[in-house]
Amino acid sequence: MALRDSLGAAEEAKDSRSSDQITVNSRELDDNYEFFKAGEGIDATANEVKKVVRKIDYHIVPLLFVIYFLQYLDKNAINFANAYGLKDGTHLHGQDFSWLGSIFYFGYLAGQIPSGYLIQRLPLGRVVSTTVIIWGAIVLTTPACKSFAGIATNRFFLGFAESLVNPAFVLIMSIWYKNDEQPLRLEAYYCTNGLATMFGGLIGYAVGHITTGLPRWMYVFLIFGAISLATGIVSVFVLPDVPATAPFLNQRERAIATERVASNRAGVKNHHFKKYQAIQCIKDPKTWILFIMATGAQIPNAALTSFTSEIIKSFGFDTLGTQYLQIPGGAVQFLSLILGGVICTKWPRGSRCPTMITANGICIIGAALLVTLPDENKWGRLVALWLCFFQGLGFSMALTMISSNIAGSTKKQLTAGILFIGYCVGNIIGPQTFLETEAPYYRSAYIAMLVGYTVKLTSVIVLYIYMWRSNVARDAAGPIDEKVAVDAGMRDQTELDNKGFRYSL
Repeated sequence: MALRDSLGAAEEAKDSRSSDQITVNSRELDDNYEFFKAGEGIDATANEVKKVVRKIDYHIVPLLFVIYFLQYLDKNAINFANAYGLKDGTHLHGQDFSWLGSIFYFGYLAGQIPSGYLIQRLPLGRVVSTTVIIWGAIVLTTPACKSFAGIATNRFFLGFAESLVNPAFVLIMSIWYKNDEQPLRLEAYYCTNGLATMFGGLIGYAVGHITTGLPRWMYVFLIFGAISLATGIVSVFVLPDVPATAPFLNQRERAIATERVASNRAGVKNHHFKKYQAIQCIKDPKTWILFIMATGAQIPNAALTSFTSEIIKSFGFDTLGTQYLQIPGGAVQFLSLILGGVICTKWPRGSRCPTMITANGICIIGAALLVTLPDENKWGRLVALWLCFFQGLGFSMALTMISSNIAGSTKKQLTAGILFIGYCVGNIIGPQTFLETEAPYYRSAYIAMLVGYTVKLTSVIVLYIYMWRSNVARDAAGPIDEKVAVDAGMRDQTELDNKGFRYSL
């Protein structure tokens, strides 16, 4: 009863505090600090904790799964529509289609600062849900585009809207899950990239059999957009913000969920912008290693998204083949992501970077084969392309480097923003390596893929060494005071300031 009263009082104090009551000290604390202190030391049994985790999994992961599936499907709809007359229907010529791939990421780039602001300042669940509704509506309007200018504008605003999803989901992982739980849950939604490739291929194959009504390329956008719009509306009522206010948990379960996440020593969420954390973010070598890693990782991405149909066609397969032969690539991506998540969860100590290195090594082999195999070896080149679908595992694990290894709300959001700026840069460069003058063989694109994977591999190795040396130095300085380290995290200290923090390798 006393615990329930103290938790209730903490909630009321949090809800009733107006902006003029926020002191300098309260700005330094996590938004959930009062709730955390009220429930500190809660004596939860192992069964209670398991029950809370199951509830979180049932309410959070499925919705992330569906939303991420749709954002990947929607942004790559042009790949599936391209097989059914998109270029003719929108009067594209020369490098226009390549620019559609790049322009999406110009919008994504432009959206990083406003999306980061919204994610930190506003209720996270509402922001994500509203964004899904907006981009669903944008996809639905794509068939109205009749020119390059029209569809380019449409793609820019789609990229602007979708720019919020990845940074928001990184934050959601750190808000709801302990560090050793994050890889499997992150891969549980990130694996939808592979499923979306398979599902999109099936939808594309089905659309290929439509012989009446609208031009076939339009159906791709109408189907995908309608599903996204409906999902966003449902999400408004289902996706919660933080454990302390989750409607599917009772007061005791909220306290358990909050204390679990506090053990990450990185806090939950603080909605105040802190200048010193922004400066630290800019000076931190990890920030720029992640930026370079993301840029290198995404240069090859166009080959696995916007240009997959074109590449498979260049190997000598027919139109329907360009659709169903994407399915094995999606399967490779799906299975590799799930396997990677299981490995990093079952063996949490020191497995993330080695998993990234292994996945990237396989991508390098695939890209090297695309560069060196003769053009007439179409099945060998197709298998090489499928090997490159391992790239999703490496990049998704890079996202856990932020959710698990960056502390301080302002610093976490800015680091994620800079990583996704690199993500945008790579995705802007990638489509431009598919030169119309080299069609259908695109040798420059395959060389760029090989270079991108090599840059990414080097960055992962450098980041691993940097974090490992930091952990060794801190361990040598003395034992960790767990309670002090957790409290520092709930006071919104960064991983550099909190000497009890250790990197997840």
